Amino acid sequence: MLRIHTLRLPLSNLSLFSSQAQKPRLNNNYRTMMSYTKAASSQAFKDKKLLFRQLFEKDSSTYTYLLADVAHPDKPALLIDPVDKTVDRDLSLVKELGLKLIYAINTHVHADHVTGTGLIKTKVPSVKSIISKASKSKADLHIEAGDKIHFGDLFLEVRATPGHTLGCVTYVTGDGSDQPQPRMAFTGDALLIRGCGRTDFQGGSAHQLYQSVHSQIFSLPKETLIYPAHDYRGFTVSTVGEEMQYNPRLTKDEEMFKSIMENLNLPYPKMIDIAVPSNMVCGLQDLSVKPVDASSN
Repeated sequence: MLRIHTLRLPLSNLSLFSSQAQKPRLNNNYRTMMSYTKAASSQAFKDKKLLFRQLFEKDSSTYTYLLADVAHPDKPALLIDPVDKTVDRDLSLVKELGLKLIYAINTHVHADHVTGTGLIKTKVPSVKSIISKASKSKADLHIEAGDKIHFGDLFLEVRATPGHTLGCVTYVTGDGSDQPQPRMAFTGDALLIRGCGRTDFQGGSAHQLYQSVHSQIFSLPKETLIYPAHDYRGFTVSTVGEEMQYNPRLTKDEEMFKSIMENLNLPYPKMIDIAVPSNMVCGLQDLSVKPVDASSN
């Protein structure tokens, strides 16, 4: 079968890092690093095509990201990693900004909260849910490495980054003069700011995660902005260059990384028994609808 590495629908169709981590000392290197982060973050908002909002759900410390092509007449938008508890907030914001939500996307099957994708679909039936084919979860559309998710004239590139779970992917804004610069990587739990997702359940593998981050994320330009699915210490953004230099786990060699991951001794997420079964059907996914593979579009 000929595989087409693109995902485009008509607009009408529509870890975990320990929460007890020590706060880093504010030495001179750290202050310089944070100043660079703020400067890099501000660049992302200068793009005239891309509307970007970073939203937060406090109980699970989850970030949801809203992106839209506001230069396009329809202002098509997508949400990355929505949470069921904040769906009304997110949809209200979409309405206030005059956007047309077309996709609700997950980076992986979350274990610490229920995804908002299913609930969004009950409120806006034209929205399509998206998750990786490797996750084996229900969704309207299944994506794989190399696929492109288009919203207006902008797109996200899909990169497979398994290790936290088998089906983790990272979404990266497009590479090109007509796409936002610097690029933005939405890393889910694969790469956190100064950390990474745990690897002790849901098919996790420290070897896979190490290889994923180094080959698929650290290979991006150093100025690429890193936006994770969670943060427990108040960080909002990092860069590839920062994480390559300062990440206390992924700057180590692979054997040391494996040792670190094997000795985290973290408790299981308190929501895991509810979240994983729910998220395997994208929250409230309509099971009567047969999922569509991205390769068939």
